[in-house]
Amino acid sequence: MPLNHVMHVEDDPDIRAIAELALVTVGGLDITQCATGAECLTAIEQRTPDLILLDVMMPGLDGPETLRRIRTLPGMSEVPAVFMTARAQPGEISEYEALGAIGVIPKPFDPLTLADQVRQLWDQAQSSAG
Repeated sequence: MPLNHVMHVEDDPDIRAIAELALVTVGGLDITQCATGAECLTAIEQRTPDLILLDVMMPGLDGPETLRRIRTLPGMSEVPAVFMTARAQPGEISEYEALGAIGVIPKPFDPLTLADQVRQLWDQAQSSAG
């Protein structure tokens, strides 16, 4: 199954704009963007994404807590999640993977390769699940 719809959660409007350009214009993906974890929890009930791309450090609900809450929603326990963060030390990456993330994309990211990075993680998750 190809990756089509990505839920992107990021509190920084500049990063949201660059990610939208990277994922939609360069990558040809359909995205829903949310500025907060709480906004994501509402939006995700309207439309289930193929993959969730989450910032780690956000005010209010941070990325890990947002993912914990997403996992409690009906049908959301298996939706692949990727963290996008400047906090990508090996110990931190292990924590994100323990939460069920399929990968971590370090910030700053390359807008020209972001969609490819996301697709690569998606493909790896699909092949290991199948």
